[in-house]
Amino acid sequence: MNVAVVTVGDELLAGDTTNTNATWLCDELDARGVSVERVTVVPDRVADIARVVNEYRAEYDAVIVTGGLGPTHDDLTMKGVAAAFGRPVVEHEEALTWLTEHGGYTREDLATGTAHLPQGARVLHNEVGVAPGAVVDSVYVLPGVPSEMKGMFESVADEFSGVEKHVTVVEADEPESALLDRIEALQETFDVTVGSYPGEYVRVKISGPDPEVVEAAAGWLRDRVDPVEN
Repeated sequence: MNVAVVTVGDELLAGDTTNTNATWLCDELDARGVSVERVTVVPDRVADIARVVNEYRAEYDAVIVTGGLGPTHDDLTMKGVAAAFGRPVVEHEEALTWLTEHGGYTREDLATGTAHLPQGARVLHNEVGVAPGAVVDSVYVLPGVPSEMKGMFESVADEFSGVEKHVTVVEADEPESALLDRIEALQETFDVTVGSYPGEYVRVKISGPDPEVVEAAAGWLRDRVDPVEN
C-alpha cells in the first residue's frame, strides 16, 4: 500500500510549529508495512489543498490530510478536499448528532460549520476534541492537534496495511563515505533495503520482508565495519 501524507497550515511553513504529525504518521504507517511515498506541506488555501489532494489521490492508494479542521476563518481543509472531488461542503447530520449525544454539546454550543463535511463523506468522530474528521473515497482527513490526530488515526489504522518489514541497525565508527563500497556489496549480496545516517557514528539501517535475510545481511556488514565502542 502506497500513501501520501499532506499537512496543512501556514504555521508549519513559517516554522512556528514543528511538523510532528507527519513524523508520527510516517512512523505508524511504516510499522504497518505501508510505504509513504510523499510528505507535503501546503498553506491554508483551498486551491493549494485541492490541487495536491487531487494529484495524490490519483497516484497513491490513500492520502492522509491533517490540519485545518474546524469552523474558524483559516480552517479550509474540508473545503479544499471537497473541491478536489468537485463536491460541496454540507452539514453532516451524523457528525452533528454524535457531537450532541456523545460530545456533550448542544447544537447552540457549536459554531456554524463545525459539522460541515464534503458531501457523501464518511465521518470520523473526534474523541478528544470537537472538529470531526472525514473519509472521502481514499482521502482521510484528520485534525491538526496531535492528540486529536493520533486518536482519530487509531480509529482507522486497520485500513492501512502492507508487507511487514523487519529492520536491523548496524553501527559503524567510520565516515559514511568510507562505507560506500561495503554498502554497495551488501546490496548486491542480499535482497534488502539499506539506508545510512551519519552523526557521531554512522547508523546503517537494513530492512526487508524476510527476517532471516535481514539478520544475515546485518551480520555480514558487522563483520566488515569498525564497531562503535560503548
